[in-house]
Amino acid sequence: MCILLTITSAIAISLGIDAWYFFEIFGLLTAIGIHDCLQKKHAVLRNYPVLGHMRFMLEFIRPEIRQYFIEGDNDKTPFSRSQRTLVYSRSKAVSDKRPFGTQLDVMAPGYQWINQSLAPTQLANHDFRINIGGKDCTQKYSASIFNISAMSFGSLSANALKALNLGAKKGNFAHDTGEGSISRHHLTHGGDIIWEIGSGYFGCRNEDGSFNAEKYANSALNPQVKMIEIKLSQGAKPGHGGILPGPKVTQEIAEARGVKVGEACISPASHSAFSTPLEMMYFVKKLRDLSGGKPVGFKLCIGHPWEWFAIVKAMLQTQIYPDFIVVDGTEGGTGASPVEFTNHVGTPLQEGLRLVHNTLVGVNLRDQIKIGCSGKIISAFDMAVAFALGADWCNSARGFMFAVGCIQAQICDTGFCPTGVTTQDPNRQKALVVSDKSERVYNFHNETLKALKEIVEAAGLNHPIEIDTRHIVRRINANEVRLLADLLPAIPAGSLLLNEEGSNLPRLYQTYWDIAQANSFAPLKS
Repeated sequence: MCILLTITSAIAISLGIDAWYFFEIFGLLTAIGIHDCLQKKHAVLRNYPVLGHMRFMLEFIRPEIRQYFIEGDNDKTPFSRSQRTLVYSRSKAVSDKRPFGTQLDVMAPGYQWINQSLAPTQLANHDFRINIGGKDCTQKYSASIFNISAMSFGSLSANALKALNLGAKKGNFAHDTGEGSISRHHLTHGGDIIWEIGSGYFGCRNEDGSFNAEKYANSALNPQVKMIEIKLSQGAKPGHGGILPGPKVTQEIAEARGVKVGEACISPASHSAFSTPLEMMYFVKKLRDLSGGKPVGFKLCIGHPWEWFAIVKAMLQTQIYPDFIVVDGTEGGTGASPVEFTNHVGTPLQEGLRLVHNTLVGVNLRDQIKIGCSGKIISAFDMAVAFALGADWCNSARGFMFAVGCIQAQICDTGFCPTGVTTQDPNRQKALVVSDKSERVYNFHNETLKALKEIVEAAGLNHPIEIDTRHIVRRINANEVRLLADLLPAIPAGSLLLNEEGSNLPRLYQTYWDIAQANSFAPLKS
């Protein structure tokens, strides 16, 4: 057809008819069609030259078509329109109220709610805080119960980091650096920083990638750094290392991470500074001493239970306790990862958080170690459930990304973020205005805690940490509901110390506690 129309246009031109426009268009399409027939990469184009390109175009815009025209308000892929709208409303400090009742199916399995009280409380303040720091910590940190989760410079743009940190400064809450270390953009506005140290030891490494104590101390002693977090694994890709390709390592990124410009940044799957649970505890002590006594803890997505138990046994044996533990659920997703890891590797937040909480209770350490959590936490009710499971505070990454303008385009790893959040392109970053977005970060944090305050008051409580599994109800089927306390039972305080056999404990503890050993992450062989 293109060939015929090209010939027809040429004939028309020869007859004096002005058909150059059609000749150029159909001539170009003819050339494309000939190329399609000769190329060997795409079978569709060989069979359907020219028209086959429609298939690729529609495939390219499919996510946008789905998001804007097909997706339901409560379809979570990964965050529903209702969830995103909630963040956008709160970040703009406009009404987040919804008339005409819930859009959720309250009879659907998995539906959850919190029971209200006939004697609700009246709280004066929504700025809920906790003190983080154990027996060996000399610089305890008074933290908000809602903070910005780990996202690195390199993954996020400079303007996004500035907006997040300035918002944290305004709202008096913390900003986790991610394993990309502390960049100049984290320090610009003076917001509280949690310095995350991963297996690449960025910002505190030797040229061979090993840990450098002197460089660590220089940064850890910065008054803006409030806590240090060792990253063992992350929910987005637990057990998987990472690499930032050399072409993406700009001067600023190289400066922050302590590598050469254009040199690939490699994060191994495991740490080189320690290889056993005992060595890990001594590393915790070393970091705390070098920081001048600041809170030091670690983040992990739970994998093999015996490895977690081995860490706990190392705590007991050395009497060295981390000041905090952050449990990352496999729901976490700011880091791009292989699909198999995204979908099928790692423990979800519910089971991971409950395991960590119960284990610390079982060895009488729960009152000495604070627990943070992260994994798809957006709303005040999400936070309430996390507190019920055992958390002392919550972190959110994608929630704050929405606050600075993310539209869930899901092209974060391409460098073509349409809103300037996850790109190093200086022109695209200009779309993100720091002064405006920092106010939205502050508003999202503030309005979410106001909503949490109302939930706490309605439940007749005085602080979110009073929420436990007795307060949350989950629907099992159309005719049955259960308290989380019945579905996720607790274990008695000190029970893991009093009963090494584990005969009266849940099966998981019976199976794995006794085979865990403090001097190795490997289980004892039977």
